[in-house]
Amino acid sequence: MKNKLLDWLNLFLVADVFLVLFSFAWLAIAVIAQAAKLNLGIELWYKLWQPVFTPAIGILIVGALLSGIISWVAKRLNPGS
Repeated sequence: MKNKLLDWLNLFLVADVFLVLFSFAWLAIAVIAQAAKLNLGIELWYKLWQPVFTPAIGILIVGALLSGIISWVAKRLNPGS
């Protein structure tokens, strides 16, 4: 059960990492485009910052900490494995 939970948590965290990386790439491209007087969706990015990207970053941090703590506790409980 623990391994299944960790597998799902890790899969979710990998997907979340790609969402965060995508949002960063989008921001970087939109800022460069805005400097060149092109509109590539920076206003939409700003609108999605609070409801989508901020929680994604928070979930990524909490999930990484949780995964590390679970692995650390598992190693402490089963030192031979």
